[in-house]
Formats: sequence, structure tokens, C-alpha cells
Amino acid sequence: MARTALDITVPDLTGTRALVTGASDGMGRLIAARLAAAGAEVVLPVRNPAKGQAALDGIRAEVPGAQVSLRTMDLSSLDSVAALGDELRAEGAPIGILVLNAGVMTPPTRQTTVDGHELQFGTNHLGHVALVAHLHPLLVAGRARVVSQLSIAADRGVLHLADLDWERSYDGMKAYRSSKVALGLFGLELDRRSKAAGWGITSNLAHPGIAPTALLAARPEVGRSRDTAGRRVIRLLSVRGWVVGTVESAGLPALLAATDPAADGGRFFGPRGPLGLGGAPAQRPPYASLTDADLAARTFDLSLRLCGLTALGAPAAPEDAGAR
Repeated sequence: MARTALDITVPDLTGTRALVTGASDGMGRLIAARLAAAGAEVVLPVRNPAKGQAALDGIRAEVPGAQVSLRTMDLSSLDSVAALGDELRAEGAPIGILVLNAGVMTPPTRQTTVDGHELQFGTNHLGHVALVAHLHPLLVAGRARVVSQLSIAADRGVLHLADLDWERSYDGMKAYRSSKVALGLFGLELDRRSKAAGWGITSNLAHPGIAPTALLAARPEVGRSRDTAGRRVIRLLSVRGWVVGTVESAGLPALLAATDPAADGGRFFGPRGPLGLGGAPAQRPPYASLTDADLAARTFDLSLRLCGLTALGAPAAPEDAGAR
């Protein structure tokens, strides 16, 4: 079955600095390439220098004249995120687009970040919260569009407040869902607080549907020696054009959330096909797990404290830095 190509129009982004996490492969790399093709100056913060260089070379080959550069960052280390924030603030260039795309999914056993947080919660959520916090002055200066990449799994998830780090029991999929719900709540509250404070930051959410991305691929660093059975099934469905999307189409909702002039904050984008699994990108109703504004405000403040911050960009007092 032939698949109809899906795409969106990206406006001219000349003069805009963009930063995309998780851009060393998959959706993130494609998003970064599309932003570069529209004229943006794109920064790729990567954990693996070899993969980052391969992505950089690939984007430059696809987009002649692309303004793209690498930085070092490991989202599972709050010190690493803070170091990147220091570096970029020293450079002083305003950031106009920030796509929080990187993530890890369902390690077979519970693992922790260097800061002691469950790996998915620490990487998918807290690392991105810290990044927003440390880049806050540059985001304000650039009147930035921030996009939090969620997952269709968050639709059936809840924030596991009773045990955010899954220390008492561990369920990989529930922990993944919880990390994405947390990021979504933070992203919506970021938009509310920006509007209230006049920061000029616009924060939207996106989800990619289902596609054969690298999330469920072999990841020795998280204890997965080969692709999951689910990824093999998804790849087969994608190749045949059945229900799910492609890696290319999966990145379009986040790209739309990042660049559509009508995406004026607090919006949620995803595929508009059956069950949101695939199809053209469109604005979608928010998941029920994201609609509690009081929970979003609590999540925002708690997440900053867990990152060692009392406000965006403000260090916490030593006695408060580890408070749960």
C-alpha cells in the first residue's frame, strides 16, 4: 500500500536560534534539519559525541549552508544541564525555539540518574525542566516557543506522586507514562506563568503518535540488548502504511507546535488519524491527565525543587535542594 506523503509548511526562521534535544537521531534529527532548512541556527546538545557528529554531518549534507552546531549535554545529569546553561548564557544569543524531544523509554529494570532519580523521570522530565530553568533568560530574550514532546502513552498515564522515583516498586511503562505526564503538566504551567508574568515565552505540547523511532530500539546503555517486539511490529505496520506513522511524520506535530504562528500557547498537537496513532499533524484536545491546573502548578514547583532550584534560574537553598 502506497503511503501519501505528509508535510507542513515551515515559515522563514532566519535569525532564530533553535535548540533541539535528542537530535542525534530519529525525530529529533529530522526536526533539527527542518528548522535548519528554514534558516534557523540550530544547536544540538548531545550526550554521545560520535552520534552527534554523524547527525551534524548528515544535516549539513541535506541542507547546504545549514547553521548547525554541537554542544555537550547529558539530560540524566543536572550538573551537565547546568553546564550547558552556563555555556549558552555566556554566549548570550537569545533562543527562539526550544524543542524538548529527547527521552528514554521502559528500561527493563529500574535504573537511576547520577542524581539518584529514576532514569525516565530524571531524564524525560527533570532534565528538561532544568534546561528550561537555566536557559530562562535566553528564552525570554528570544520570546521563545517551547515545545514539550510527550507520548501517546501519557493519555493513559497518571503522575505517580506517591513515589516519583519508583523506589518502592517499578513498572517501566507506568514510570514512562508518569514522566511524560509530568513534562506535559510542566509545559502547560510554563505557558500560564509566562502569560501571567509577561515573559513572552509560548509553551505548547506535542505527541508523535506511533512510529518506528529509536525509543524502543536496542539500547545497551539502559539494559536493552535488542529491539523490542513492539518496535518490530510498529516497523512492519509503518512500512506497509497501516494505521501508524513514519519517523518523518512523527516529528511533524512538534514541528507544527514550534513554528505555526497560530500555536499561541497551551496548545496540544498530534496526528489526527484514528486514535492519534498516525496521520497529518493537527491541534488535538489535551489528554485528561493534563487538565488539572492545580496539579500542574504543584508539579512545576516540585520539579524545580527536585532540580535544586526555587524558581526558573534561581538556585535552591542547600537544605531545600533535595526536598521531595
